[in-house]
Amino acid sequence: MMAIAKIPWLLLLEMGLYASCFVCGIVTAASLTITQGSFSGLCILYGTVHHNSSSDSLLVQTSSSPSLCYFVSAISVCVAVFCFSISLYWIYTCCLDGGVNRERLWLNVTLVVCGVFLFFLLVTGCVLKRGRDSLCDSVLHAVPNITSCEEAQSRTWISPYTGTQFYTGLYNAGTAVWVNFFFWILIGVLVVIQRGQGSEFRMTAADPLATPSETEPFFPRQARPQ
Repeated sequence: MMAIAKIPWLLLLEMGLYASCFVCGIVTAASLTITQGSFSGLCILYGTVHHNSSSDSLLVQTSSSPSLCYFVSAISVCVAVFCFSISLYWIYTCCLDGGVNRERLWLNVTLVVCGVFLFFLLVTGCVLKRGRDSLCDSVLHAVPNITSCEEAQSRTWISPYTGTQFYTGLYNAGTAVWVNFFFWILIGVLVVIQRGQGSEFRMTAADPLATPSETEPFFPRQARPQ
């Protein structure tokens, strides 16, 4: 507990952001996977739908390659795995190892990782936004008597498709990506601040059972001549 109490507040905030990014990554991957499963594995991003007027039901007319949805999910999972791993590392370092040692080299590595994740999150966020908008344009054009894409969720879809939550799933996935993107910007700012505080710092928890003689250096400093 003493080690936790002495963790720099910037590092504590960074660990909290890692945990939040982990949750966002899981939400994105889960929402997109569930939506894709509702359409028998089809990736409906940038897809088009056809309205059957006789049965008043919807059918997916065209869809994107499944690899597009796999790419978005894979990026989100990679971000989540990294955040989970780095969080476990800092918990181990602070609680069990009893110290925090962040060299400038590893701060630079963290900045590089942050930049890479920001790039891929930006790409996946744009893919989800543009892909959802393209699908919704097709839905609004094909389905009569609806004013929003969300209303199409209540319509009947021709088997084996069950698109009762397709818009909600894509919307949740896209929102989680942009929240994740914002959190990584904050992580980058925190790392830059810590990098500016010094090339290297170390925090160790003091041993409450240590005696004064144990805390003294092996070779005491010589007194300066008067």
